[in-house]
Amino acid sequence: MPELPEVETMCRGIADVVGRTIEAVETPPCACRPCTIEPTVEKMHQHLVGRSVRAIERRGKRVMLRFDDDERLVIEPRMSGLVLLADPPSVDHLRLRIRFSGRDSSADAKATSKSKRRAATKKPDADGIELLVWDRRGLGTIRLLSQSEFAEQIDSRLGVDALQIDVAGLRRKLDASSRAIKVALLDQTVVAGIGNLYAAEILFVAGVDPRLPCNKLSGPQWTRLHAAISHVLDDAIVHEGSTLSDGTYRNVLNDPGGYQNMHRVYDRKGQYCQRCTKGVINRIVQAQRSTFFCPVCQKRSGKHASV
Repeated sequence: MPELPEVETMCRGIADVVGRTIEAVETPPCACRPCTIEPTVEKMHQHLVGRSVRAIERRGKRVMLRFDDDERLVIEPRMSGLVLLADPPSVDHLRLRIRFSGRDSSADAKATSKSKRRAATKKPDADGIELLVWDRRGLGTIRLLSQSEFAEQIDSRLGVDALQIDVAGLRRKLDASSRAIKVALLDQTVVAGIGNLYAAEILFVAGVDPRLPCNKLSGPQWTRLHAAISHVLDDAIVHEGSTLSDGTYRNVLNDPGGYQNMHRVYDRKGQYCQRCTKGVINRIVQAQRSTFFCPVCQKRSGKHASV
């Protein structure tokens, strides 16, 4: 956490920085565990001041600000990082501040009208905005990478984005593996963007037992699994991600997401399944992570309810 829907929400939320010029890159005082920032903030400030953001991109679970020479400022939130345009949840865990001037009219990409309307509700001065990186645990990373560094260190190490992979590609990547399908979906070198929460939700929607080895899935199960990936992730993006009970994840305006209200199995151990009303949600541990599933809707026999 954050996973693909939360990071995509961050990317869409900061679209208003596209076309704007960086005026300063700063590190607020922080007595907490430092997160990884490369190069140093001082060098980053020297290198980026006066440059404009040409696009906001996402690669797996990473937010990226792309510049005109294809350099990218890559922000990986990991467990508890946030990218904000509004005041952070607390000042104690603020890791980076980037101040922007007005938008460059020659930019080759523009912020969405929705983003501009939403940002205006809390940022009435559109001539200058701040992008903040906040991280409670300090596990996130912020790296300025050249095009070749990005290709070598990140792009080449990640699989196809979960929202771009097709069913044939998904099956080709995994159907020879003896790993449990839930564990395999978490492998970012295979499919980028899916984490523990959404893997559980996806498998429930697909009616697939999370313990089933990849090489035991049938053709119809692969088809349902692929459809569920798109269905769950797209729906979670619409609801701006999931804010769990710890309240850590917030969107760029420091508001909670809404998809936690749509969870079918995640963190619902002991509760009756909302779909079949007979099964009780189980919790098991796979690869040191909690997995939630309905033993009635997700039978190894392949019996399932429709998406």
